[in-house]
Amino acid sequence: MKILVLCTGNSCRSQMAHGYLQHFAGRQAEVYSAGVETHGVNPRAVAVMKEDGIDIAHHTSNNVDEYRDIRFDHVITVCDNAREACPLFPGHAMKHHHDFPDPAKATGTEAEIMDAFRRVRKEIKHYAIDFVERHVVAL
Repeated sequence: MKILVLCTGNSCRSQMAHGYLQHFAGRQAEVYSAGVETHGVNPRAVAVMKEDGIDIAHHTSNNVDEYRDIRFDHVITVCDNAREACPLFPGHAMKHHHDFPDPAKATGTEAEIMDAFRRVRKEIKHYAIDFVERHVVAL
């Protein structure tokens, strides 16, 4: 099974979802993430995922056009902008959408910004667990 997680910049939300989906699905799925644009992997996203035991430091920020020839089973958009800009993929990919808040837009002290990343991480983790249970394999 092949899953694509799509966001605006492939920097935070899609990277965290990619990490959790791959972790929970294990060998049952190949997970990719991409953006309508590429903004680089956000270091705070890497840090909060590491806090939860998931290493996404090796992830790259990819443009969705790089994956046009892959036949995905599921395409998950994690922000409204990506859903609106989502290209058509060949084949039978089921589309899913959840608009997570963008932690990269958080303001305040470093502690407040990191708390915003942790809140979004928690939402994404729960979504990923539910998605894998429903669409990949029973945990």
